[in-house]
Amino acid sequence: MTIEQMRARKKELGLSNKELAKRSGVPLGTVQKIMSGATVSPRMTAIIKLEKVLRPAASDPVIPHTDIPADGFREAGFVYGTSAEKKQPEKKQGEYTLEDYYAIPDDRRVELIDGVIYDMTAPGNIHQALSQKIAWQLESHVSANHGKCMVYTAPFDVQLDMDNRTMVEPDIVVICNHDRLKRFGCFGAPEFVIEILSPSTRKKDVTIKIHKYMNAGVQEYWIVDPRDRNVTVILNEEEGPAIHWYTFADRIPVGIWNGECMVDFAAIMEHIGFLFDLD
Repeated sequence: MTIEQMRARKKELGLSNKELAKRSGVPLGTVQKIMSGATVSPRMTAIIKLEKVLRPAASDPVIPHTDIPADGFREAGFVYGTSAEKKQPEKKQGEYTLEDYYAIPDDRRVELIDGVIYDMTAPGNIHQALSQKIAWQLESHVSANHGKCMVYTAPFDVQLDMDNRTMVEPDIVVICNHDRLKRFGCFGAPEFVIEILSPSTRKKDVTIKIHKYMNAGVQEYWIVDPRDRNVTVILNEEEGPAIHWYTFADRIPVGIWNGECMVDFAAIMEHIGFLFDLD
């Protein structure tokens, strides 16, 4: 949600700043600064807590899960027969490893996060078009400046925590440290990650993955939301993650390149905007 959407939802619910602070656990002074616009770059943790209170009940329902973290939501995982096929005891969510991940058929898109397997549906045409156009602008900047960074789009495996319990597949990654590149994909954290939300990945991308990417050392994380036509930019700064909001009418600076590259969403929408009107 953007700050404007949060303000509108707060008004719709008839909540005062004091009541919102009480329900969310965010200090009243912080709520007042965020809602008034005095804080330009609110902290990610505060925004997530406020969204839990303000997001409409019919939007993005929380799917119950026995492994739900205390500070976020987790999509329901899907149990696969990898252990049973090997006549081993069936594993539970949270126990899967890369061995199980690689045993899943190639025609089924999944991610492995902290031992939990998440199913992913095939991306639609808006998702694909956004991914292609954004990646093209990033790659054009790299090429024009003879840069060394590599731009990849999904499917592309990222062994984020460098262990055998997590393998994510971001929509777009930028890797500038070539030591992290392996034949299978990326070993460790890319410098820049972009996720384009879809119904099957929304909850995971806006909760679990924020913490995973920040903790792993990703410098910049963009969440592109086709439904609300906005982009959330999270910068992993020394004092902690900072969050910025943009719309599909903006030119958005890429932080890892000090704003020298601007992703022009207005130009992208001029070309693919008609897709949003398809049945």
